[in-house]
Amino acid sequence: MKNLTVPLVTCALALVIFLAGCSQEASTLQGDAPKKEAAAKILLYNNVREPTSLDPPVGFDMVSYDILNNMMEGLTRLGKNQTPEPAMAKEWNISPDGRTVTFLLRDGIKWSSGDPVKASDFEYAWKRLLDPKQPSQAAPLAYIIEGGEAYNAGRGPAEGVKVKAVDDKTLRVTLTRPAPWLIAMTANPAFFPVPQAAVENNPKWAAEASTLLSNGPFKPAEWKHDAELKLVRNEHYWDAANVKLDGVTFKMVNDANTEYQLFQSGELHISSVPPDLSEKLFAENKVTVEDSAGTYFYRFNTKMPPFDNTSIRRAFLLAVDSQKIVDLVTKQRQKPAAGFVSYGLKGPDGRDFRDAGGKLVTFDAAEAKRLLAKGMAEAGYAKLPEVTLTYNSSDLHQKIAQTLQAMFKENLGVDVKLANKESKVLAAEQKALQLQMSRSSFLPDFADPINFLDGYQSGHPMNRTGWSSQRYDGLIRSAYMETDEQQRFSLMHEAEKLLIEEAPILPIYFYSSTYLQSGSVTDIVRHPYGYIDFKWADLR
Repeated sequence: MKNLTVPLVTCALALVIFLAGCSQEASTLQGDAPKKEAAAKILLYNNVREPTSLDPPVGFDMVSYDILNNMMEGLTRLGKNQTPEPAMAKEWNISPDGRTVTFLLRDGIKWSSGDPVKASDFEYAWKRLLDPKQPSQAAPLAYIIEGGEAYNAGRGPAEGVKVKAVDDKTLRVTLTRPAPWLIAMTANPAFFPVPQAAVENNPKWAAEASTLLSNGPFKPAEWKHDAELKLVRNEHYWDAANVKLDGVTFKMVNDANTEYQLFQSGELHISSVPPDLSEKLFAENKVTVEDSAGTYFYRFNTKMPPFDNTSIRRAFLLAVDSQKIVDLVTKQRQKPAAGFVSYGLKGPDGRDFRDAGGKLVTFDAAEAKRLLAKGMAEAGYAKLPEVTLTYNSSDLHQKIAQTLQAMFKENLGVDVKLANKESKVLAAEQKALQLQMSRSSFLPDFADPINFLDGYQSGHPMNRTGWSSQRYDGLIRSAYMETDEQQRFSLMHEAEKLLIEEAPILPIYFYSSTYLQSGSVTDIVRHPYGYIDFKWADLR
């Protein structure tokens, strides 16, 4: 998704950040059938913390969208092979110029209340996503819709947004330009429908299990805030016959050791790999590591000294040995970030975007020292201004922050202070450009390099660095308009190279999906470019 500040208990939560898994033998680590709720097939999963919101345009982070992806459904759904499949829509037609997409909805689709899901629910939801009166971080995803950006910026009316419910079963969308990723993007929770009457009758409709409505495989049954959210099978779901679980309970345990203990005792089906035990568990072949998507990184505030100087930002970037961080701190076998765009995106020539782009982020202590001296001279510093590195609450984030602190001292001779803030506070202060250097993460919303890169355009709500480059903005605009795929990828490579050269960000590593999993669990689908999916999961 865009840049998301998601608290990580360990480095591979859920599908990419925290959890770690294994096909296991009969042992306590295998996770015998959970002791609780044994009579029914209830999957027990750690969501780490309370969802930010279960209102689709508001949540926009993993802890919210992992739940929404199982409770609701869009026009399409990512299938087991990671490609979009018909969901609420049974089919769609794309005009010859690629700018008009018409979705035809299934017969018999319903909300968990039993009321029909209509095309108007999608029109209302997508315009609500763009409504400037209730700003959503996900809104830029819908700028591809004609009139969307103007409405969101307050320069145009809602009626100017070209998404139209032609009738109850037909939704027509007009785009500003062809967008090959649109079909997959409609599987993203930001584009899920919402029930207009429920929303308008109760502004807090998404805050309690009793008022939430769903149209997906599961529906909410009980919500003990900051403790657990219970979902049960939704009998009104159009494909309920293929949902094998009776329910999913999302626990909220923000401590790696506690989570692991719950897994060992059978109170969770899935767990992260505790760093202190990772060597042992990997050696015993009890850990599963899968490719994922997204980047763990830090943002520099380019409006605040000393990071308003490019040479100093570059010095801090080159002073970090990411290989040591993944080997000695996270211990989850992630790949050090060679750029900002992670692996798994093929170009028109069949090569992975990351491989084609090369290693843009490197560790070079000598060059880091030279650039620091250069930057201090450029800024007129006899002594570098005090630097504070801010991270959000988590054992893993703290250990990484402490490691960065030591590297900056060893490789630059700079004493960096550390500050710890709760996730929501950090996100708010980061957006307001109140932090010098702060932790962040990016999880893509759809499988295209442009999704990683467009957030650093000048003034973009996901920028959060204050960085602005007319050249970069031009490259991204050109990439959006380019119809030749070879040229489009070339423009995106040039943009990523400029992003790393200007260094408003410091990429650390690419996420992987690393987890321990009970042998009784089958068919969980982890989408590298999406969210965890329990629709097809089963318990034996």
